[in-house]
Amino acid sequence: MTTPTPVFDGHNDLLLRLYNAPGRREQIWLTGEGKGHLDLPRMQKSGFAGGMFAIYVPSTGGANAAGLDASMDAPPYDLPLPAMVPQDQALRVAQGMARDLAWMVDSSGGAFRLCETVLQIEAARAQGIIAGVMHMEGAEAIDADCAALHDFHALGLRSIGPVWSRPTIFGHGVPFRFPGDPDTGPGLTDAGKRLVKECNALKMLIDLSHLNAKGVEDVARISTAPLVATHSNAWAVTPSTRNLTDRQLGQIRDSGGLVGLNFATVFLRPDGRNSPDMTLDPLLRHLDHLISHLGEDHVGFGSDFDGATIPAPMRDVTGLPVLLDALTAHGIDAALLQKLAWGNWMAVLRLTWGH
Repeated sequence: MTTPTPVFDGHNDLLLRLYNAPGRREQIWLTGEGKGHLDLPRMQKSGFAGGMFAIYVPSTGGANAAGLDASMDAPPYDLPLPAMVPQDQALRVAQGMARDLAWMVDSSGGAFRLCETVLQIEAARAQGIIAGVMHMEGAEAIDADCAALHDFHALGLRSIGPVWSRPTIFGHGVPFRFPGDPDTGPGLTDAGKRLVKECNALKMLIDLSHLNAKGVEDVARISTAPLVATHSNAWAVTPSTRNLTDRQLGQIRDSGGLVGLNFATVFLRPDGRNSPDMTLDPLLRHLDHLISHLGEDHVGFGSDFDGATIPAPMRDVTGLPVLLDALTAHGIDAALLQKLAWGNWMAVLRLTWGH
């Protein structure tokens, strides 16, 4: 049997699945339910060797990313954003998800490890252990003075996005609009600019995904770290507000950063639909565009597993070998495939974290 190519993934929402079903944690994580995109057995089978596990606070009233899917299957659309989530409420949810991530480690029997450095990630890979990195998608749980940022850093947080589309005290995200572009509002607030500087001081990755154009410009001007969008695609191929313009891709390239190719159909399909009924050809077009504008050293994967609809040929995490086979058939050689699947993420994390 061929050993799957190891993959590091820039974004998944498995923690949200656990949060939404606290009584089924063991089934979801340890044995799998035949539902969702991720669980420990399927990750081990597919070559999923490491990734960013997102702490995401659902919107007040129950609206969340998955709840928008049905509306996004009938373009054009322009969906209103949920209201800002209060910090005290978000903090309780985020702390609970951080505990769930620790439980995933403890319950895995040594098969899953929380990592804070590239050295730890590489060591886990060498030992056949899946490496998890704590990420925060939307900084609602962080206070304006960033005291909670230091608390979460002590727990292992190494990556954070100032927003998940809805506004925060730090900045403004893009609405879910197709067609549309990411220039949708004002940039970072004063608190957001402090957050960027504090992340630089802590050597924490700042995620540009979901941030609007002026916010990206502010991060690019202020940050001393490589610019990274953990799960985003090319606006020139699919004109969604969530995708990155060529100007933004140039800024990321020039900073030595990275874009994680998002598998979400709604950001891949040129018609902007959410339907999984598609081939992998649109994904390959996005990949070609990203490589042509960023270079071979600045593209990775950012699946959005368990947070989005993905193309039917992939189904779930077990479709990673299908994707890699498609890339090989597309003309991606073994050296570039290794960069896309693993090496480019390790390089940008090492630059950002310092080790």
